Amino acid sequence: MGCPAEIYVSSDHQKKKLVVTRNNDNHNHESPAISPSPLAMSANRTSPITTHILDTSLGRPAADVPIKLYRRAERIGQEWSQVSSGQTNSDGRCNGLLNSLEAGVYKITFETATYFNKNGIRQYFYPYVDIVFEIQDPIQHYHVPLLLNPFGYSTYRGS
Repeated sequence: MGCPAEIYVSSDHQKKKLVVTRNNDNHNHESPAISPSPLAMSANRTSPITTHILDTSLGRPAADVPIKLYRRAERIGQEWSQVSSGQTNSDGRCNGLLNSLEAGVYKITFETATYFNKNGIRQYFYPYVDIVFEIQDPIQHYHVPLLLNPFGYSTYRGS
């Protein structure tokens, strides 16, 4: 099961939001705000960028962590544009962030304070984690896992 995802679609210099969710009946439920676009995530496909968070202090997946995905403009120093958002599922996974991918520099922001507070963890050092990575071959799949605990984190390119 994927995670609910908000996909931001730019057209005519306007940013529109489409929320695509998947529930247990395996059907997409789309926000009536706009009609589906080619960027809308299909429930039957996996995003080219996925993530998984494991809480290494508790030895379990980190569920319900808000996630935002950004893409940087072409040149270094340019602004970040949010392209999607979602939340980890009960298995700590978020698989429905994007439908297609372009080469470029991306950033995933994990709102870890939300997770720590929800789980009664009051002492932590990282209220959020930003992982910046570069996509050179948009045909490939990119898995960006986060191993998390209240006072540290680690990441790597997964498969």
